[in-house]
Amino acid sequence: MKQRINHLLLPMVLLALLILMSGCSDTSNESSSGEAAAAGEVTIRVGQTGWGNLEEGLKAAGLDDTPYHVEYSVFQGGNLILEAMAAGQVDFGITSEIPPIFASQAAGGGGFKVVAVQEGNTLNQELVVAQGSPIHSVADLKGKKVAFVKNTTAHYFLLKMLEEAGLKWQDIDAVELSTADGLSALISGKVDALASYGNAIISAHQKQAVTIASAKDILSGSFLVNVSDSAIADSARQKAIADYLKRINQFHEWSRSHVQKWAQITADATHQPVEQALQTLQEGEAQRPSRIIAASAETIRSEQDVADTFSKAGVLSKPVTVSTFWSDAFSSGLSTAPKS
Repeated sequence: MKQRINHLLLPMVLLALLILMSGCSDTSNESSSGEAAAAGEVTIRVGQTGWGNLEEGLKAAGLDDTPYHVEYSVFQGGNLILEAMAAGQVDFGITSEIPPIFASQAAGGGGFKVVAVQEGNTLNQELVVAQGSPIHSVADLKGKKVAFVKNTTAHYFLLKMLEEAGLKWQDIDAVELSTADGLSALISGKVDALASYGNAIISAHQKQAVTIASAKDILSGSFLVNVSDSAIADSARQKAIADYLKRINQFHEWSRSHVQKWAQITADATHQPVEQALQTLQEGEAQRPSRIIAASAETIRSEQDVADTFSKAGVLSKPVTVSTFWSDAFSSGLSTAPKS
């Protein structure tokens, strides 16, 4: 009798175990599905400068299959990205060292933190004049109208160029304009010179503008990765941005091994000959390969030097300590710069 009971109980026990395992599996699947659905509901808003290089780059490299949504916007300057970030419209944006210095002086500190550094080239950052201009050097700018983009690299390198030429900011008639308006003003003769960058300089040269000074050796080549305070405080968005940073680095690697294809995409988007885009990309990578790295004491010190230059020139309303708006929230997932 006892043996018969054991034989009857065994199938029942096995059936119960199967039901239990099935239930655990369903729970696990539901949990995984729930996490995937939650990730799909996360949206990060990315600001880009000049043109949609990040959006187009990730798409071309096959890296746009993110488990979260990405909304892209294009701005004419990094200063405008940080203005949008302060207004709660952008979560992520890469700028030069200059915009964060000025943005930090806004109410509430601008609502952002610098979380990493994108190393990059300093090409197409120039002071140009129209073809046939009697201006041949920075020293010739005394008393002349010079267009520049406020709170950007153009603002900084124009200040440094004037200083090196023995001039002060007050020695020129500085005209604050956007990149597009500055280019139009130069071509129409409304200003005598233009300090600008990126597509504006590329377009200026297409219209036979002449470079009188380059910022290639003035700028550090450190471009700052800015993230809104609200995104840092949101674990879901923070996780998405950490993944997004890795994808940008993967894109940089892809662009180096597919330079011809990336040059064609760049040329089409910026309306320049593909040969010129290819040359710029190759020269830029030769000068300083693009990659995102963790912040370091050296990069913070570099930006502090920039802030001190603006402070000395009387441009800032108050001195700025840049370390107050740097964060290591994403440093663990990034490599560091090799020691020099």
